[in-house]
Amino acid sequence: MHDSPFVNDVPADSAMAAWQRARAATGCPERLDGVTLALEEAVGRVTALPVWAGRSSPVGDVAAMDGIAVRSADTHGASETTPLHLKPDSYHVVDTGDPMPDGLDAVVMREHVHRVGGGDTVEILAAVPPYQHVRSIGEDVSAGELLLPEGHRLRPVDVAAAAAAGATELTVRRRPKVVVIPTGDEIVPIGSPPRQDQILDTNSLMLLSQAREVGCEAWALPVQPDDVARISEAVRGAAAAADLVVVVAGSSAGRDDYTARVVAELGSLAVHGVAVRPGHPVVLGAVEATPVIGVPGYPVSAALTFDIFAAPLLAELEGAAPPHRPEVQARLARKLPSVVGMDDWVRVRLGAVNGQVVATPLPRGAGVLTSLVRADGLLVVPAAVEGHQAGERVPVQLLRRLPEIERSIVAIGSHDLVLDLAATELRAADPTLSLMSSNVGSLGGLVALRDGLCHVAGSHLLHPATGEYTLPYLDEMMPDRELAVVRLVHRDQGLLVPPGNPEGVTGLSDLAGGRLSYVNRQRGAGTRMLLDHELRRLGIDPAGIDGYAREEPTHLAVAAAIAAGRADCGLGIMAAAQAFGLGFVPVAQEPYDLVLDAGGLDDPLLAPLWDLLESPDFQASVEALGGYSTAETGHRIR
Repeated sequence: MHDSPFVNDVPADSAMAAWQRARAATGCPERLDGVTLALEEAVGRVTALPVWAGRSSPVGDVAAMDGIAVRSADTHGASETTPLHLKPDSYHVVDTGDPMPDGLDAVVMREHVHRVGGGDTVEILAAVPPYQHVRSIGEDVSAGELLLPEGHRLRPVDVAAAAAAGATELTVRRRPKVVVIPTGDEIVPIGSPPRQDQILDTNSLMLLSQAREVGCEAWALPVQPDDVARISEAVRGAAAAADLVVVVAGSSAGRDDYTARVVAELGSLAVHGVAVRPGHPVVLGAVEATPVIGVPGYPVSAALTFDIFAAPLLAELEGAAPPHRPEVQARLARKLPSVVGMDDWVRVRLGAVNGQVVATPLPRGAGVLTSLVRADGLLVVPAAVEGHQAGERVPVQLLRRLPEIERSIVAIGSHDLVLDLAATELRAADPTLSLMSSNVGSLGGLVALRDGLCHVAGSHLLHPATGEYTLPYLDEMMPDRELAVVRLVHRDQGLLVPPGNPEGVTGLSDLAGGRLSYVNRQRGAGTRMLLDHELRRLGIDPAGIDGYAREEPTHLAVAAAIAAGRADCGLGIMAAAQAFGLGFVPVAQEPYDLVLDAGGLDDPLLAPLWDLLESPDFQASVEALGGYSTAETGHRIR
């Protein structure tokens, strides 16, 4: 075992400053060299020199319309009651872009010119002022004018303007070169069939794509084993060829985590450990005048580390402004705790409800890559803040455009696969429409609806005192609201068990005595409340159930836990069992409903959802999932 240089977590701003000092001390260049490119190759690149206009545009006075060029003074007095006739020697026919003839200073549009008597004499019915429909010399660009500053990332309109100003080529910064070095004995290339103890090298693909997205030339080396000498050789070679080296994994403080040690031995280690979550075991340093960053092996940590540290550095090397995402104020759909002492980067889904943007936090695990896939925005909880309460307004960095977010149906509540299927069908029919489903349990969904944080709440909440689903809770929680309840499906709930039901499970009574290990749903979930109701009916003490306190947020997560052998059974829907090839022991059939304010039935945003629920093709697709009845799908039951 070696001594780890792991240090206390450094605030992100301080870490960037320390990294900059280390780069300067080791001779890392502040800017990349300039290269000269033809205009058509320069879009997306950053200007290395200012661009000055070499000529005016237009180069002289030109016609801005098709018509006749005239001397404006000759048109005085023309009107509908006193039309003016012009002979051929007092006007000149011009097309748009033609040079203005000497002595003529205005253009009459062709549609306002009328020929008289079939000859060349023309009639106009209005006087024209000087320079009407004339583009004056230098109207667009004047010779000697600064057209584009240094450090400007070129757009299509920029190169067109440069061409108009006489340029045929531009001096721009060369593309930054980024080398990604994946490390770890457990990492295998994409396309390999991984064993349980192996991980596909998806991080390299992601990081290379991030680098290319910001305009870099990027490539990856083969996976390096957990061997100091091999990693050192790879880093040294990459540093000689690249402007930034990204070492994947090995950045923590475990016995096989060598990145910090390698950077310290080969060059200068500036920081090991930054106060951001996820991604705090970041390595920042320099080797042979090349910046090196060690990113954590968890994919969300790796992606956010690139955004926070690598992207600003790459922009700096090009002399461009750092990347910036637009921000919007949003209301939190549920309570969000956070650890004091670290900037907490939380992925959120966004939608607009009652004219306000609503943010629902996604799973926060550093390995949950799909949380970035599904994210519409990023919420940064500063290190000094303990978190936020539900309904609180917070700033969110947008990952999607606001008009897209405003076309999102926000569904919060219980998890069900039918909502996922509906989201797919709605998007296929209308690419501008999204159904954003967030899984916080039935009770959480009704609370979100009560607080104006969603369009619809998904609920299958059993009321123990009445035996009814959902409706009694509405009278208790929102007695003064006019609510509508639309039936989504009836669905089969039962015990999910391994294939072949090796433990011979017959029902919930088998949970007594602790013989079976169980995986539960979270508090407030309708499935959890169904379980508790049935346990009370059967006289089974939850404290005696092995795994009662083990919680998962969705039916699919319960199924995954059982498929992985972490539990003998768990209560869930038949469709989840079929998705994982599990056995299913029926327990109950229950309704699953969508609850909303009654006015939402006429909301144009929701109209496609109601149409979809009544579609025979959609209903057939739902029943094909297994364990669903669509006999009442789309019916309003309240």
